Amino acid sequence: EVQLVESGGGLVQPGGSLRLSCAASGFTFDDYPIGWFRQAPGKEREGVACIKGGDGTTYYADSLKGRFTISRDNAKKTVYLQMDDLKPEDTANYSCAVTAVPVQNLPGEIWKQPLLYDYWGQGTQVTVSS
Repeated sequence: EVQLVESGGGLVQPGGSLRLSCAASGFTFDDYPIGWFRQAPGKEREGVACIKGGDGTTYYADSLKGRFTISRDNAKKTVYLQMDDLKPEDTANYSCAVTAVPVQNLPGEIWKQPLLYDYWGQGTQVTVSS
């Protein structure tokens, strides 16, 4: 059974940092791309970052480049999302998801489409507030 479990969310002040974790099980972890998504109240889910299996090529939403960093530890079967210089508008529920689609073959930011992802975690809440 495929499982993805997020952790690391919480309350942080503007300008602060958080590192989210996505622990995976039930599939050959290093074969598949994993993405991070977020959804704020009243808004659509949006892709934040994605990391391939194999060579670990990374993809980011243009608006978040430079503040967020995605990485993976294949030995621990975990994907991380390091978030720095957090802003109130980053407040959302963050979830990870796995896809069987070879994201390296997708044009532009198509990797951000939630429908491409097959299994999802339940999410972890991030609140940025003073």
